[in-house]
Amino acid sequence: MFDALSDRLSGIFTKLRGKGKLTDADIDATAREIRLALLEADVALPVVRAFINNLKERARGAEVSQALNPAQQIIKIVHEELINILGGEGRRLQFAKQPPTVIMLAGLQGAGKTTLAGKLARWLKAQGHQPMLVAADLQRPNAVNQLQVIAGRAGVDIYAPEPGSGVGNPVQVAKDSIEVAKRTAKDIVIVDTAGRLGIDEEMMQQARDIRDAVDPDETIFVIDAMVGQDAVQTAEAFRDGVGISGVVLSKLDGDARGGAALSVRHVTGEPILFASTGEKLEDFDLFHPDRMASRILGMGDVLTLIEQAEQAFDEDQKEKMTGKLLAGEQFTLEDFLDQLIAVRRMGPIANILGMMPGMGQMKDQLAELDDSHFDRITAIIRSMTPQERTNPKIINGSRRVRIANGSGVTVMDVNQLLNRFVDAQKMMKQMSGMMGLPGGRRKATKSPKNKRKGGKGGSSRPRAGGLPAGFPGGMPQLPPGMDPGALGGGAPGLPPGFKLPNLDFSKLNKPKRNDGDKS
Repeated sequence: MFDALSDRLSGIFTKLRGKGKLTDADIDATAREIRLALLEADVALPVVRAFINNLKERARGAEVSQALNPAQQIIKIVHEELINILGGEGRRLQFAKQPPTVIMLAGLQGAGKTTLAGKLARWLKAQGHQPMLVAADLQRPNAVNQLQVIAGRAGVDIYAPEPGSGVGNPVQVAKDSIEVAKRTAKDIVIVDTAGRLGIDEEMMQQARDIRDAVDPDETIFVIDAMVGQDAVQTAEAFRDGVGISGVVLSKLDGDARGGAALSVRHVTGEPILFASTGEKLEDFDLFHPDRMASRILGMGDVLTLIEQAEQAFDEDQKEKMTGKLLAGEQFTLEDFLDQLIAVRRMGPIANILGMMPGMGQMKDQLAELDDSHFDRITAIIRSMTPQERTNPKIINGSRRVRIANGSGVTVMDVNQLLNRFVDAQKMMKQMSGMMGLPGGRRKATKSPKNKRKGGKGGSSRPRAGGLPAGFPGGMPQLPPGMDPGALGGGAPGLPPGFKLPNLDFSKLNKPKRNDGDKS
């Protein structure tokens, strides 16, 4: 969504990097370009004015004029001001002291309220809660049926006593749901209310009546991030007409300019609680202003990447891989397959790599990545016998032909996988000192050569702060070899000496049509 804004800001910062000192004219020119970039991104004018005023005031202060690298200080200021616009520190849901906690969803028709109700319920269930959905949108045709289907997919209960499509009293349904939740020991009630294509007094009055009937602990406005300035005006209308305590951004995966997402917090004064980034129920998470600002500026989102990795790799898998690394055991194709499946659970490879710092400068290459390459690798490994997965050295010519036929690929594909697996094995031998493992030492080698070389094969304590144990080293399917000079100067805002990967994307590119190439 923020690609156009990210590209504009990146170009502005590139012009600053060669300057040893910034004059007032440089600051004015930079502020003017940033102002135009924000306006083109459909950011609300009051927000742009506040942003530029703060930027100019801070840029003319001591933190820039006395800095060794004033360009980096400007980038730092822009980053911090973006965080402020997006809400500073993220706020979390406020739960009732006496359950159930009541969450009322409000917004226009088409903003994604019903789908988001299911996403929120699924997320809360994963946090250990017992949510219940309430079908109080009795206006839109089939809204009740849609919520019932979503509740089934999310694995949560639903209270839907009325058929909807214009039949039933939504205020009575919402009121009765509280007693039902108490009887069935549900600690959270999520009320899905009706919307309209535009603001009207009838919709507002119904929302106020439901609010008065259930006394919600949170009244969340669901905003379509693709709508633009109209969404911000609608948010103001709901704030004044119903009263909202937080905002959820939906459809953040769209290709709109994204100004509404940057404006709504500043205009309404209410925090952004969650972000919805896709159609699947799992495409939903807490909103982190600092991480969103980093993504806009092309700095990546390593914390989210690590969190997704921790969720994708289960504890048994982490412990198993940690034990293998610490004991110096052989990394097998079975391990290779387990890690590959876990990486697939994290989402599309382009999204994963896009969270790495500096990858914002490689959008075109990321767009060409094809996840079907993972499926071919999985098919090849699954076509092997358990003995072949454990000891791939026994895979001779005839076995390779059999594996290729069984997985629907060519012998060349099998050869390429085995060659890359050898590289992955070498990489895994060095992983124990790079991954932030919980502790321990590897078994010391008894080789006299290592002793003469200063004990290279001896004990090695892992360093803290790496990716979760079991995360694939460099990802098995990517060619090894990381060159820090790939992006010419690195990405803005990264620590000094930060190494950016030089990835060869040719192996993962989407195949061109009619070229007959299966690889």
